[in-house]
Amino acid sequence: MPMIPYGTTLFVRDHCLCLHAQRVARALARRFDEALRPLGLTNGQFSLMMSLNRPEPPSMGSVASLLAMDRTTLTAALKPLERRGLVTVVANPDDRRSRLLALTSEGESLLADALPLWERTHSDVDRLLAEHDAGQIRSALRALA
Repeated sequence: MPMIPYGTTLFVRDHCLCLHAQRVARALARRFDEALRPLGLTNGQFSLMMSLNRPEPPSMGSVASLLAMDRTTLTAALKPLERRGLVTVVANPDDRRSRLLALTSEGESLLADALPLWERTHSDVDRLLAEHDAGQIRSALRALA
């Protein structure tokens, strides 16, 4: 079996977009998890709840698509929020096979409390990126998604 030279390992370490995206995602997740911890939320739960903040309850499919999740993962992510009384999952009256998701009034209130924590943390991250073009970084990440 041919050995891969150590120089190749260093090249992959320094150039692998997937590795760097995973490291950044973990670091950002930790930062936002810490900020939202006083409210008993994770960054993923915040994002999920924010995705439900719409004039009309969205379908499971549209939320799963927005969050780049499969439906099974979304269902699992919804369970703790449902148990806390923050979201509801109901049958779509127009198509009983489809489910609609909505924030409860308690969920809306908690999301409103969480938003300033998210904003403050996001401002901190933007300051860390001040020497870089944060808009260009967001645009490049969206292109990959």
